[in-house]
Amino acid sequence: MTAPAEAAPTDWRASWSKRLQARLIPHLVTPVIAALGRTYTWRAEGAEHMDAVARSGHPPIMAFWHGRILPATLYFRDRGIVVVTSANFDGEWIAAVIRRFGYGSARGSSSRGGARALVELRRLMAQGQGAAFTLDGPRGPAGVAQPGAVFLSQVTGHPIVPFHIEASKAWTAKSWDRTLVPKPGATVAIAIGEPYVVTDATDDAGRDAACRELERRLAALEVRARALVVST
Repeated sequence: MTAPAEAAPTDWRASWSKRLQARLIPHLVTPVIAALGRTYTWRAEGAEHMDAVARSGHPPIMAFWHGRILPATLYFRDRGIVVVTSANFDGEWIAAVIRRFGYGSARGSSSRGGARALVELRRLMAQGQGAAFTLDGPRGPAGVAQPGAVFLSQVTGHPIVPFHIEASKAWTAKSWDRTLVPKPGATVAIAIGEPYVVTDATDDAGRDAACRELERRLAALEVRARALVVST
């Protein structure tokens, strides 16, 4: 007996209710995020690394964990950074939200449209725009870096700038990425790492080694961000 063929995934755009949600969610979510952001007190360490990259004339490739999307969106807003967002339903409304905070979006992911998104990022970076990657997105596993940022640094020569964010008080979602939402009035700390240009990731082993190096750097930045919060 032959097993039945697996059904192709349904395009969310075929559903009028999903299309309506994709239009409505950004209008509801954006003012809530903006209002929360106005209550935060920020502490930053490593901002000089961003300044050095800006002086170099090479737009950065920002790299962080998926669970820190919300505070990262607020901290780096209105800088023209282009973010890779998934081609699925969630990616549609997320792209609409981040555009309201001054970001661009390249649609794709590790599972769908990733190569197309990287081509678009390479083109935009050549025009002077920075890029950003959630290294373990869009599906995880959490804390495991995927090779998109490594590949982009290799082909463009632009530096990866890793960072991590913690908060003095926050809600943590019961999701694969443990999404962090700082509570109103929280002190939010960001630790920004030294620029990292990938030059030797010419094969799978090299790219894997670069991904592990990014994981190591982000682990160290997490320790620094937690220390900043504790010292408040």
